[in-house]
Amino acid sequence: MPIEHTIDHARRLVLAKGKGTLTDEDVFSYQRTVWSREDVAGYDELMDMTEVQQIALPSIERVRDLAKVSASMDVGRPRSRFAIVAPSDLAFGLGRMYEMYRDLQAQSGREVGVFRRVKDAWRFLGREEPADSGAILSGGEGPGDASP
Repeated sequence: MPIEHTIDHARRLVLAKGKGTLTDEDVFSYQRTVWSREDVAGYDELMDMTEVQQIALPSIERVRDLAKVSASMDVGRPRSRFAIVAPSDLAFGLGRMYEMYRDLQAQSGREVGVFRRVKDAWRFLGREEPADSGAILSGGEGPGDASP
């Protein structure tokens, strides 16, 4: 799967990185796999799209569908923040569409922000960028759970 992720329980944070060609199936699978877990309820998330070379969507409506699915998974969870790092114009535009659609969902429990630079995403999350963020975001700790 071209989305690698690390769950940092000590920081209550999910760090994810897209790579290569990102498909509709990849994004929905990541959403269902990670955010159906009770142990990440209320965690913040940082999704880095820097290494995504192509985004393959069957239609633009899938962005709206993803926002609906994502918001439906928020029910009963503490409010959190989701920062998307999207340096390319396409990824940034799709991220902003997702942000707008997500905001329109009454049950949404996440504040979404889309940024061109990683340091701005960390600032949005209200966190200091950790010294190991490069290793984490490049999959340095490997996919799955990080030790607390």
